[in-house]
Amino acid sequence: MRPRRLAAALAAFLATAGVIEERRLHETTDLAWPRILTGFAIMSKRTVDLAIVGIAIGPTAVAGLTLANAYWTVGKFVFVGLAGGTIALVSQNYGGDDVGRASRTVEASLLLAGIVALPLVGLLVVGSRPLVGFVGSDATTLGYGATYLAIVAPGLFFESLNLVASRTYAGVGDTLTPMALRTTGALLNVVLSGGLVLGAGYGVAGAAIGTTLSTVFVAVAFAWGLSGRSYGGRGASPVPVTFARLPDRDLCRQLVTVSAPLVARRVAQTAAVFPLLAIAATFGPLVVAAVGVARQVRALLDSFGWGFSIATSTLVGQSLGRGEEATAAAYGWEITKLSVVVYVSTAAVVAVFARPVAAVFVGSEGLSVATSFVRVAVVSAVPLGVDGTVTGTLRGAGDTNVPLVATLAGLYLVALPVAWLGSVTALGVAGLLLALVAETLVPMVVNVARFRAGTWKAISRTYRPQRAEPEPE
Repeated sequence: MRPRRLAAALAAFLATAGVIEERRLHETTDLAWPRILTGFAIMSKRTVDLAIVGIAIGPTAVAGLTLANAYWTVGKFVFVGLAGGTIALVSQNYGGDDVGRASRTVEASLLLAGIVALPLVGLLVVGSRPLVGFVGSDATTLGYGATYLAIVAPGLFFESLNLVASRTYAGVGDTLTPMALRTTGALLNVVLSGGLVLGAGYGVAGAAIGTTLSTVFVAVAFAWGLSGRSYGGRGASPVPVTFARLPDRDLCRQLVTVSAPLVARRVAQTAAVFPLLAIAATFGPLVVAAVGVARQVRALLDSFGWGFSIATSTLVGQSLGRGEEATAAAYGWEITKLSVVVYVSTAAVVAVFARPVAAVFVGSEGLSVATSFVRVAVVSAVPLGVDGTVTGTLRGAGDTNVPLVATLAGLYLVALPVAWLGSVTALGVAGLLLALVAETLVPMVVNVARFRAGTWKAISRTYRPQRAEPEPE
């Protein structure tokens, strides 16, 4: 009874403080908390791999996995962008009671994901060593990275399907099913990777095998629910996939139109990691490992952003599908304020424990520099989280071009030049630390301005079922 009273008191406090109405808070948390746990589960796979090889082998292996993960992340984020288009169209069509069109959107997304994933997987497997060597130069580090990438790459095909499936469930308001499946997969990854690395002594290959097998398991489980079957009485997708006929051209055009800027934005975000790691490599493997650890810690914190972003995309998209633009704006603004409260509080706690957090991944040899990077990464997580929530609102409306431009500006006009200056001036490693903050702060400022302008409401009207007219505000 006490936790319920505490939750009720917290909800009342947030409403009184003008952060978010109690009803909207409940709707948001119902969608967000399973997605937050899902985010932790997904990101924990990389975290577990880094931690296990760090314990078993050392910081050089962590550096190798950091280089390999840069390529995996680029591939994965292609499908994150595609899945963003999926949730925008599924939520609006489902909110507008056009279930058939929502189902065909999922089918088109799955087909497109599979078509793109196959050649990408082949490239990563065949070219694992030269690709990793393009970023780093230390022979031992390259060996670890190439081995890991070649084995983990096939899992990217299944991860592409998992992302589309997960966003499909979120678009219809079910974030519990993806949470259950993703969390089970994450636990399986801990068991497999831990057993293969620490028990069987397979090293980085064992970590890659565990991650790949757990990803396949999740894909098979998602396929069951997407086909309309339940998991013991619940979890069957209300927009089942049948592939009875090919998706129509207009639907595919809308999916590509909405998804393409999201894909470009995500790829731009992750592609910037390569020059960043190349710059870090000039300072040695310990700095590369520190960058990898810092970005992984920030990615874990961004799990809150996964929840808030999905909640805003779903609630805003469904409101717009009904023509309720004022309600959509209220959801977007209030969930953004809630994300500020959560991220500032969380970042403050993690910053205090930065040193023991860094010690999970590296030993005494690289602990000092890793701690510095973790502290700065935690600071940069605040604008990253706020930006993710605002982008969720824009994505739910189908307004995806400005977030792309904002990301490009933050990364390529500010963050990378600052990092490069550190490699050629007395600024040194501090340039990399400043770059971590710049890459999240600039997009946040731009996207908040876009949200406040309200242009996204007009853009959403071109994607609504039967071109629903907005209700008077």
